[in-house]
Amino acid sequence: MAYQDHIIEMGQLIKGKNGAWDGIDPEGVARMRLQNRFKTGLEIAKYTAGIMRADMAAYDADPANYTQSLGCWHGFIAQQKMISIKKHFGSTKGKYIYLSGWMVAALRSDFGPLPDQSMHEKTSVPALIEEIYTFLKQADARELGSLFRELDAARDAGDAKKEEKIQDAIDNFQTHVVPIIADIDAGFGNAEATYLLAKKMIEAGACALQIENQVSDEKQCGHQDGKVTVPHDDFLAKVRACRYAFLELGVDNGVIVTRTDSLGAGLTKQIAVSHEPGDLGDQYNSFLDCEEISPADMKNGDVVLNRNGKLLRPKRLPSNLFQFRAGTGEDRCVLDSITSLQNGADLLWIETEKPHIDQIAGMMDRIRAVIPNAKLAYNNSPSFNWTLNFRQQVYDAWAKAGKDVSAYDREKLMSVDYDATALAIEADEKIRTFQADAAKRAGIFHHLITLPTYHTAALSTDNLAKEYFGSQGMLGYVEKVQRQEIRQGIACVRHQNMSGSDIGDDHKEYFAGEAALKAGGVHNTMNQFA
Repeated sequence: MAYQDHIIEMGQLIKGKNGAWDGIDPEGVARMRLQNRFKTGLEIAKYTAGIMRADMAAYDADPANYTQSLGCWHGFIAQQKMISIKKHFGSTKGKYIYLSGWMVAALRSDFGPLPDQSMHEKTSVPALIEEIYTFLKQADARELGSLFRELDAARDAGDAKKEEKIQDAIDNFQTHVVPIIADIDAGFGNAEATYLLAKKMIEAGACALQIENQVSDEKQCGHQDGKVTVPHDDFLAKVRACRYAFLELGVDNGVIVTRTDSLGAGLTKQIAVSHEPGDLGDQYNSFLDCEEISPADMKNGDVVLNRNGKLLRPKRLPSNLFQFRAGTGEDRCVLDSITSLQNGADLLWIETEKPHIDQIAGMMDRIRAVIPNAKLAYNNSPSFNWTLNFRQQVYDAWAKAGKDVSAYDREKLMSVDYDATALAIEADEKIRTFQADAAKRAGIFHHLITLPTYHTAALSTDNLAKEYFGSQGMLGYVEKVQRQEIRQGIACVRHQNMSGSDIGDDHKEYFAGEAALKAGGVHNTMNQFA
């Protein structure tokens, strides 16, 4: 509803109360309504699911329309990210937020810092989704509040043309609320536990849930060792649980991202149930590392498979886990991905050990041969040493082409000594274009960095501590932080305004009129940054 329509509707409502509501300003209510566009998390989930679906269709038409996100571990971080995006690019289109289970474990658990092993409280995940959207809605309220002030100033100045322009900006305001792709890990339990958590996450506002095919009780970060996968039927039950949660809550176009860790997972806890040769369970079991035995070779407690009339004994470790054959990771990834898409998934996530377009594309080509519109969400992970990986890729390509690489030591290419070399410059250009190139060649619809704001917080704090507690003293803060905030137009330099002080002043004026005791008067030191 347009701004003026809100005012008219509220005016009629107030007029119908026979004077009892005459202290209520229709325009004040209109402003508060527009500043609180989304009343519930479910409204957000429905709205953002529509955005993701439209973006996926746009990508199918042209892979240049890929999307991006950064992982955020606090509502304030997500808010500042979206404010920055609107400031620099004028639009939030194609820009999402990723909610990383790794960062929830490391930064948001009551147990303190934890590894990414699903040991944190699962309720902390929907709580963070709700927190992020609270901060994004506050960013809307703050920006609209500034527009309302400009509108009042234009009216006071009698500038009708400017007033019309500002009102148009209000009517066409673009919200900071964008899709969140939320990490539900391996579901934190069985399919029922997955369903219950999925509901909470959707009710908090999540339109996209990312779930992985590891066992819940032995879950590991995708870039650590010791990953254990589950048979497809077990995983698909959890995928269906997520879909039931979406449908029950009326988010019919909710997005499910299925992650396979099979590339780096060499173990399984269970042997899949198989009813006939070639079924899904039999395909899963076919990757097991087995030895052929005779009945006489069987030992007490052996687990034995019958395949084509042969007795096979899977390799069983002291941990009671079963081992897959080496070199089967890519084949298992392809089977996992096709099976997921055929059973209700919308997007794939293949966790790789390095950012290599040809490797990703090789698997996606096989998947797309079966499902042509298969798409990936891909982790541009800080667990990769991007500099070393891409310099080595260029080194190998040069060596293969017969180019002289004698000036380079492949194992020491991370060295600053190589920073200005032709090899390093070419590698940096490949890093710069990686997302666009991989979107075009490897079917990557969504590029995300899982833990970027974890690392930026550490880096910026280290730099500030070094200066402030060293010889620079207060100049370490002023020169490296505040002066840069002012000159780069960082809204947070006016931290009272960012925290909602001006919004509160507006409300006080609505509630108490001229009697309101407001914080934003002439003696507010934030006026130094006007």
